[in-house]
Amino acid sequence: MSEVANDRIKSICMLSTHGYFDPVPQLGRTDTGGQVVYVLQLAKALTTHGMKVDIFTRWFDQSKSQIAPVPGCADVRIVRIPAGPWEFIPKEQIYEVLPELARNMIGFIREQDLSYDLYHGHYVDAGIVTLDVAAEFVKPAFFTAHSLGAWKREQMGGDPAAMEKKYNFEHRISEELRIFKAARAQTVTTEVQREKLQELYGFTSDNVAVISPGVDMHSFRPPKAGQEKVKTDLPDRYVFCLSRIDANKGHDLLLQAFDMVRKKMPDIHLVIGGGSPQPQGTELEVRTAMERIIAEKDLSGQVHIVGYVPDELIVSHYQQEELFALPSLFEPFGMTALEAMACGRPVVASKFGGIRNVITSGENGLLVDPQNAEEFAGAMIKLLEERDFSDRMAEAGRQTIQEQYSWEAIAQRHIAFYREYMNM
Repeated sequence: MSEVANDRIKSICMLSTHGYFDPVPQLGRTDTGGQVVYVLQLAKALTTHGMKVDIFTRWFDQSKSQIAPVPGCADVRIVRIPAGPWEFIPKEQIYEVLPELARNMIGFIREQDLSYDLYHGHYVDAGIVTLDVAAEFVKPAFFTAHSLGAWKREQMGGDPAAMEKKYNFEHRISEELRIFKAARAQTVTTEVQREKLQELYGFTSDNVAVISPGVDMHSFRPPKAGQEKVKTDLPDRYVFCLSRIDANKGHDLLLQAFDMVRKKMPDIHLVIGGGSPQPQGTELEVRTAMERIIAEKDLSGQVHIVGYVPDELIVSHYQQEELFALPSLFEPFGMTALEAMACGRPVVASKFGGIRNVITSGENGLLVDPQNAEEFAGAMIKLLEERDFSDRMAEAGRQTIQEQYSWEAIAQRHIAFYREYMNM
């Protein structure tokens, strides 16, 4: 088999095919969230170990250049490959253009005389393309699912027929299982995900490694001593929630709990950030449902839906919050909670999903059942009222992120992972 020695990994091809993948990501746009940050940051951290990384994605906007360098990191490039119509395709409907994407990517690699030591696909659609392209060049294919279709279906519930029509679960799950069996090795972001592989897919293997996402500790940090407070339009005291606006993010549960919080603490506000600059479809439906709850409970004076938060404001929004809330019913990991912890702020998070592998409740944050409004509200009130307890949670949380979840540490784990499975 034509492969490099374990200590000679020099060039890596990553694939993240859906969503809006840009060198400076437009977070909050449809299908454009934590996964984009993950792939970009991992790629950049790998280059600190002497590697070059190209990230391939689907090219659907002709105003974008085909090859785009990542600012401040000359060894990472975004490479866009055309497939299907020149228009955005949601990830649930992208499957039909993937064979063309694989063919065009193979052609591009040959035309440009490129050579990669390994291919690493992120999410099911990229995993499909990765298997085809890696096989063509007789190179190992690695995979990270990020989110598991069977687990998402289980958590979201709803009318089975309607959910299947909207999310295409059956096809996604069958493709995920095919990738699990065919990839050289794969990473999952949490131990919970590895358990779900066996529980929901009947898949067990010794080539599955748990490697969490990382945090950019250079950007996400507490304010320095004497640092001037960034001026924003936000209230003086607020609970902050930042995520895509989607049905599984639990915004309705947060609003129900916050209604209890504000009745006991009238000076506290709730700021909900995230979403596309031009919301469509599901995002509009979820936002309408949120606005309905706000109106019914007369929360308009204390709940602020601020939409997309520009990169230059995200850190200050974290630093100035009283606490961060992660209410998701389904959340493979919860990167925004880790970013808040890195900024030295306490976190209340849903006990469902991967964040429970980061937070030990009562030691470095609080875990709750977001469907239990009294429990959720009680946790927020405790952190808001008990300053010493809140400060202890915040400092312990920051230490956890610094020691275990910097991107530099995560890159080293990936290199060890690649080397272990390169020459199987």
